[in-house]
Amino acid sequence: MKNRVTHTAGIARKRRDPHNIDPVITEIVRNGVIAVTEEMKTNLMRTAYNIIIYEALDFTTGLFTPKGETISIGIGLPMFIRGMAETVKAKIAHFDPVNMHPGDIYVTNDSYLTGSHLNHVTLTLPIFHKGKLIAFSCCMAHWLDIGGIHGGMSTDIFAEGLQIPILKYQDRGRVNATVVDIIRQNVRLPSRAMGDLRAQVTAVKTGERRFLELIERYGRDAVLGAIAAIMDHAEAMARMRTRTIPAGIYEAESYMDDDGIDIGRKVPIRVRVIVEGDEMTVDLSEVSKQVRGFYNSGISTGYACAQVAYKCLTSPTDYPINDGSFRSLKTIVPPGRVISAVRPAPMRWWMTYPMTIVDTIFKALAPAIPDRVIAGHHADLLASSFHGINERTSEFFIGSFGPLGGGWGAKLTEDGVSATVCINDGDTHNSPNEQAEFKFPIVVERYALVPDSGGAGRRRGGLGVERVVRARTNMVVNNQSERAHCRPWGLDGGLDGTGNAVELRIAGEWKRDFPNAKVLVAQLKPGDAFKIRSGGGGGYGNPLARPVEQVREDVRQGYVTVKSAAELYGVVLDPDTFEIDARATEKLRAARMAHRTAANAHSA
Repeated sequence: MKNRVTHTAGIARKRRDPHNIDPVITEIVRNGVIAVTEEMKTNLMRTAYNIIIYEALDFTTGLFTPKGETISIGIGLPMFIRGMAETVKAKIAHFDPVNMHPGDIYVTNDSYLTGSHLNHVTLTLPIFHKGKLIAFSCCMAHWLDIGGIHGGMSTDIFAEGLQIPILKYQDRGRVNATVVDIIRQNVRLPSRAMGDLRAQVTAVKTGERRFLELIERYGRDAVLGAIAAIMDHAEAMARMRTRTIPAGIYEAESYMDDDGIDIGRKVPIRVRVIVEGDEMTVDLSEVSKQVRGFYNSGISTGYACAQVAYKCLTSPTDYPINDGSFRSLKTIVPPGRVISAVRPAPMRWWMTYPMTIVDTIFKALAPAIPDRVIAGHHADLLASSFHGINERTSEFFIGSFGPLGGGWGAKLTEDGVSATVCINDGDTHNSPNEQAEFKFPIVVERYALVPDSGGAGRRRGGLGVERVVRARTNMVVNNQSERAHCRPWGLDGGLDGTGNAVELRIAGEWKRDFPNAKVLVAQLKPGDAFKIRSGGGGGYGNPLARPVEQVREDVRQGYVTVKSAAELYGVVLDPDTFEIDARATEKLRAARMAHRTAANAHSA
């Protein structure tokens, strides 16, 4: 087949003799590298200038081998798992290890390397011990602004801001002032950008210092040998768990609402998963070709889609996260897809489509491993941005709350979680309302769970969240959300959750009739407001099989309304006391079950 790129996350290594590996040192190193990357995170948060880093935690830190293999990454954005490693490898290829020196720091934000947008700036520091290159310390973090158009839709990468090729930010300890000047000249808030740049320098230097301390304490050969053993063990565990998945070919499809330009034209998502023995192949050949709107991402994100899904299915609690876990995974990603876009495709909202691809991989494997997958989740950041002039300070501001959170899909044995950040952003947080109100001229009028948003099922989907924000000055609002129409799907008879939505209140009237959840360059005056509502998760199993007492408790908690309890779950409750009408419930459930059985027989 033409134009196919097959990526193997790792190549099986020659097994080391376990008798030559000290198990005590190995466990110390296992926890040591996790501690290093976590301290890198902490120092970045403490020194960063922008909320999106120190509060939303939109960044990831990591340690890598001299070949660019992941040793450990600080728990952060799952989708960075491949982008950071590929960026380190590209820097190795660009400079060549023989030209690397202690005190060097390399910088880039190349979207086609990182797989994400230009706002993600990556710093990489080579770590030397007694003249030998032994590792890399790396940090990828979101800058609030990188220049380019502000708001609206971009149709190529050139409109999206400053592109920084692989450069030396620091050469043998000396900062490249030219690089700094170019960056400062091309961003709207240079003091913030320089502050975040220095914070990232702090993070990678923390990684260098702490890793060298580990080497000095336990010996270079012992530590590096332990890291290799940890990777081998991670590989063995992933292979063992892959063998528990029935062999076969599994397929599923979904779609995105549109690309923000061809409104209403669905963007198809089709995946194929092949399980053979202890190996899995994720084939993304039938994912949509890159689109005109800014929802594309680079090929390393295509690899990351497969890796995130595979990690969740085979080794979700195995740490540190390292390349050994992915040696038994292969990914087929042709170039030119929405998750392998080529220049000059726009990439500014890169993160939305990949998480639906992960959802769809779970959907494909649901028949094979129903106890290990979840129904669909809200799958979007719901992160509106707003900007204008703050009348109190007469300064330009750019504001955002970070990811809103929403409903996750139910599992075979558990209800879905509510108000939780989407899978792309993992460990990121939303910003406290009070902090946003202090920093920006806004008022949060409402922030609450949305009743009935979770898909009904034997296990109920998680609930979405609604936030209403009132403007206190003239401002421009941008919202780029997806999955308004491709609602989070249920599994095994569970019902879909609600989709994501956006509304505007202009001059006291709410406008709700948008064709999707994308509202770009909306002008608000003081007193106007915008409302963002995240979708709920899909349900799992027949809603009529949900225990009556659980439905009553859902209603009592405000998760489900009395009306939906009757219509979806067949449970009749007193609207005032929430007492169960047992006879009416039995009769209603029997009628609903008979209707459901007849409908299934007819469709068959």
